[in-house]
Amino acid sequence: MSDSSLRVVWVYPDLLSTYGDQGNVLVVGRRAHQRGLNVDRIDVRSDQPVPTSGDVYLIGGGEDRPQRLAAERLVRDGGLQRAVDNGAIVFSVCAGYQILGHEFVNDQGERQPGLGLLDVTSVRGTGVRCVGDVLADMDEHLRLPQLTGFENHQGITHLGPTARPLARVRFGNGNGTGDGTEGAWNDTVFGTYMHGPVLARNPLIADLLLKLALDVNALPPVDDRWYEALRAERIAAATQPA
Repeated sequence: MSDSSLRVVWVYPDLLSTYGDQGNVLVVGRRAHQRGLNVDRIDVRSDQPVPTSGDVYLIGGGEDRPQRLAAERLVRDGGLQRAVDNGAIVFSVCAGYQILGHEFVNDQGERQPGLGLLDVTSVRGTGVRCVGDVLADMDEHLRLPQLTGFENHQGITHLGPTARPLARVRFGNGNGTGDGTEGAWNDTVFGTYMHGPVLARNPLIADLLLKLALDVNALPPVDDRWYEALRAERIAAATQPA
């Protein structure tokens, strides 16, 4: 795999990069380097066009106003939609996850259009904010171990008929609908409420993104002892009584 290269695009780090979400970019790059891949990392600020030739696009979380600005600019730019049309992989977190849906409620209390890359719609919850460690069982079609992450959101995200839940919650809230779902995905687009950063806690999700981008069924093994220690610690934290 040493002759291969990967273009990793970090979308709007100036607006969407809370709770350590930039760590997801670092993990994808690290996992690729460990397999002998050359990584071309592209950080795209909100005043720049989104390139359409990337392989993996990562979007983090953000506060309400930056989320609104990011959505406006991404819709106007159109680059991310064209990249997905070209077969790119997208992984999004929290505010980024909501932006990938059909619409969400912005900081002005208005329904704002998203990119429509996921069949989900988000509203603002009126109850207790969803905060804390989460443990969930990943969709069986993804063949991945349990999801561990940290949620901090007021949003509630409803899945439409073409969106699959990324996971089913054992501990925590996830999408906040009360149906036990967490996140959503389709063929190449993934969304989750999990921070952490989530790919440091779940490195095999990063590997899944790599496999999809490279169109391969398997990757060479790497040393996962550090990741497994972190996972064990956070899984234990999620299952301990408050």
